[in-house]
Amino acid sequence: MCGIIGLVNSGAQAVPAQAIGDAMNAAIWHRGPDGGGVYREDQAMLGMRRLAIIDVAGGQQPMFSDDRQVVLVFNGEIYNYRALRAELQSCGHHFRSASDSEVILQAYLAWGEASVARLEGMFAFAIWDRRTRSLLLARDRLGKKPLFLWQHAEGIGFASELKSLLAVPGFAREVDLGVLPAYLAFGYVPTPSSIFQAVRKLPAGHYAVYAKGKLRETRYWQLDFAPTFTGSEAEAEAQLAELLDQAVATRLVSDVPFGAFLSGGLDSSVVVALMAQHMTQPVKTFSIGFNEARYSELSDARRVAEHLHTEHHELIVDPDATRLIERLVWHLDEPFADSSALPTYLVSELAGQHVKMALSGDGGDEAFAGYDRYLRFLKLDHLGAAKAPLALALSITGRLLPGEVGFRLRRIAERLREPFPDSYLSGVALSRPQQLAALLGRPEQANYHALHALFTAQDRRPMLDRIVDADIHSYLLDDILVKLDRMSMAASIEGRAPLLDHRVVEFAVRLPVTMRVRDGRGKHLLRQVARRWLPSAVLDKPKQGFGIPLPEWFRASLGAMAEDIFASRAFRERGWVQATAVDSLLQSHRQRRADHAETLWQVLCLELWARRFVDRSAT
Repeated sequence: MCGIIGLVNSGAQAVPAQAIGDAMNAAIWHRGPDGGGVYREDQAMLGMRRLAIIDVAGGQQPMFSDDRQVVLVFNGEIYNYRALRAELQSCGHHFRSASDSEVILQAYLAWGEASVARLEGMFAFAIWDRRTRSLLLARDRLGKKPLFLWQHAEGIGFASELKSLLAVPGFAREVDLGVLPAYLAFGYVPTPSSIFQAVRKLPAGHYAVYAKGKLRETRYWQLDFAPTFTGSEAEAEAQLAELLDQAVATRLVSDVPFGAFLSGGLDSSVVVALMAQHMTQPVKTFSIGFNEARYSELSDARRVAEHLHTEHHELIVDPDATRLIERLVWHLDEPFADSSALPTYLVSELAGQHVKMALSGDGGDEAFAGYDRYLRFLKLDHLGAAKAPLALALSITGRLLPGEVGFRLRRIAERLREPFPDSYLSGVALSRPQQLAALLGRPEQANYHALHALFTAQDRRPMLDRIVDADIHSYLLDDILVKLDRMSMAASIEGRAPLLDHRVVEFAVRLPVTMRVRDGRGKHLLRQVARRWLPSAVLDKPKQGFGIPLPEWFRASLGAMAEDIFASRAFRERGWVQATAVDSLLQSHRQRRADHAETLWQVLCLELWARRFVDRSAT
């Protein structure tokens, strides 16, 4: 895994000097401390930082074709590179290294743009073809690896992280205030937008070609929920077990030490169990927990580690960890409000003391319908005409009950009154429309329209498929995968997610609803398959999220920190959110009248981001 940067100009003006490429590269040094390089000619400059995982000695980049007419920079891993290498060799292609990077280069020479669809893995890469004066940019199917694009009057720039583009003279740091409603609603900036007006994200499953001043985007893969699996449950179990085993096995290819993140939940436990099947040495596992018992899964992780005989390492997080917030804001690039980024960074840092690569259980909830919110929404959706009277009863009761209980009842009542898709999105959102209106001071923007395009009125699939599809193209892409990439890279280790192997995901979403959700629980088939390797105590325990004790911390030292920031002249003059509304939320939360921790965290992260990336240089 690495980081890549580049600039290509379409006119007569040359790209900036080599020193600018070096500065762009330096901004992402953490993504590749093992080496790096920059290639420059008059119209193009490509660079990368390398975290060496495969062919440590021979995979240096930028990488060139034999005639030096084609140049590659690549971030990620190609899991089918050995099969592609054999096929290319049979066609007469010669290799100078054993790296997966060279397979991408040779595949492009053999198949051109069509080569992208033949790659399996997590990747973002750029190929500058001097023969055609064209730039090929590509991103993996599910968006595991990031790629930011900056198209401007003279040409195009790209980077794995936004901060590299800020090192280019003339880059306009004009914030796109139009994305603030989406950020304040969901906690991230949805693809293809970015926080800067001039930059967008290349969508997952797409490649783009830049030539003669024009950018052409092509979708090369789309997740298809059809046809529905029609075999028996026993047949489904057998197929899933084989797919999971293959997904884990292919991700164990590494020339450096590796391990796994272990929460003790179903998904990460399945990954570790399958790793143990393929390894002769104990799996190195890494877990994190909190002194606040209801947020900590350490006892569950220990149980799994003991059962699978792993070499287990763990860390307890205390409230002083909030000192890391500003560091995380820098690594996350954009305003990002998933507070579990903090423990993800800390567990990555812990793992980095022992390994350079770790497998994770990310993606299981989306692929196998594991989130409790899916079940809650389906129950509400099935109420039909009973929604209106129930909403009225809950609303009245909520107004009569004090504190957080009444607050939660009123929120449920609001959800019952909303039409689809807002009735679902309100269960995903961190802020309600009324709260958004107060924060923004613009009621007309207090909505969830940023994600409405993920739902179409003509979609006749089961409701579960519709909301899972939307989550895969929003929450998974712009929250879960951003968190895994940035936080693992911040610790200079590679994170791999076998449950997001595209074959596993394709199989999972085509399962009948009854094989995904049964007896009031999600992930039914995955749980049944896991009984081959894991005890019932692990498989049947209630689901627990991976979060931090934000409500408690905002009533302690974090609340004091936030109060100082929200009272500052910089925050109040910036005017992105209404300071009086924030003051009211903080006071209400600290007095325990309601739980506003997530919204307060959003606003805090937004202000810290503005101070780091707008008020001063990010590099």
